[in-house]
Amino acid sequence: MQQALSGIRVIDMTHNQAGPACAQILGFFGADVIKLEDPKGGDVARSQSNDGLFFHVFNANKRSLTLNLKSDAGRELFRQVIAKSDVLIENFGPGALERLGFGYDAVSKLNPKLIYATIKGFGTYGPYSHFKSFEPIAQAMGGAMCVTGFPDKPPTYVWPAIGDSGTGMHMAIGILTALQQRHATGRGQHVEVSMQDSVVNLIRVSLRDHQRYGGPLERTGNQLGRNSPGTTYACAPGGPNDYVFLYAQPQMWPAVLQVMGQPELAEDQRFKTPAARYENRAALDAIVEAWTKKHTKHEVMKLMGDAGVPCGACQDTAEVLADPHLRARGMVVDLEEPTSGRTYQTVGSPIKLSDSPVELTRPPKLGEHTETLLGELCGVSAADMRGLKEKGVV
Repeated sequence: MQQALSGIRVIDMTHNQAGPACAQILGFFGADVIKLEDPKGGDVARSQSNDGLFFHVFNANKRSLTLNLKSDAGRELFRQVIAKSDVLIENFGPGALERLGFGYDAVSKLNPKLIYATIKGFGTYGPYSHFKSFEPIAQAMGGAMCVTGFPDKPPTYVWPAIGDSGTGMHMAIGILTALQQRHATGRGQHVEVSMQDSVVNLIRVSLRDHQRYGGPLERTGNQLGRNSPGTTYACAPGGPNDYVFLYAQPQMWPAVLQVMGQPELAEDQRFKTPAARYENRAALDAIVEAWTKKHTKHEVMKLMGDAGVPCGACQDTAEVLADPHLRARGMVVDLEEPTSGRTYQTVGSPIKLSDSPVELTRPPKLGEHTETLLGELCGVSAADMRGLKEKGVV
């Protein structure tokens, strides 16, 4: 079956997480993603740990092409690759590609239909555009840290990579949008996503609340809004991750009482109305937790879930990797490591298309597809390849 992005060629010039995550999800849907890497080492993520897992989890469904862009021959071959591609994704420092002759203005002349996608910490314009950024910097500057955590503790970093992978997903949307517009105009364009912008987009509810209540709100820990029950509750057997998150909207209150076997609380004046339950949430949370501590977190989740009350076990990473629901949906899959041949667990596509099923392929070895790609796109012969290798071009 032809996939949604079959026939789209993507040059992935990025490293670490945001750009590779973007290119990988395009590859999941059939794009031919060419991971362009320097012959000496490649993506810095390849060497960040001995096992290479950081690189592996963001670079499935790609082919690796090595080119030395500091050489004349390498730049000429790259121009030929650009001319036959649809998308170029880059996250180099400001001015780096311009100095090599591959900034947007130059590249758009080589291929006017090319979508040129730029990921930066703070974008290419604005007062902070020359500043460098990493995940926690994006979270700090985007407002996420100051709305996360408990009121008596510092602003808190969240490990889900909303600044990195979040930016990658925003960029994937931007690329697909530009490709769609190209159908009408026949022209490519420059797409830009900054990490700070992406985080700001993801905290818009907190920005709404700022305006609703007239200023920054106090951090509320795990309490979600002015609803109770609406936080985490400890469960048996009492381990560090033995908790559930239970969120019962007002109409679900009777179901909560039925599951807990405490219908008499419906007449308790402290809990008679949603406002009263929130005002007396400390007392209510203690009652709920006394019940949840008698059950495991997955037991609580099933009992409440079957009764129509949103409730989720706080799963640690081992539980996520073994989750039968995620396995059934292809979200946790086994892939082969490119060098050792051993298997590792990684994340599949969160987007399901009925006519474009995703099949993951292992990440490439450094330069694994160089000879094939240069033959396909540039007409380089085997003899020419030997010369290019000798000169350090590939």
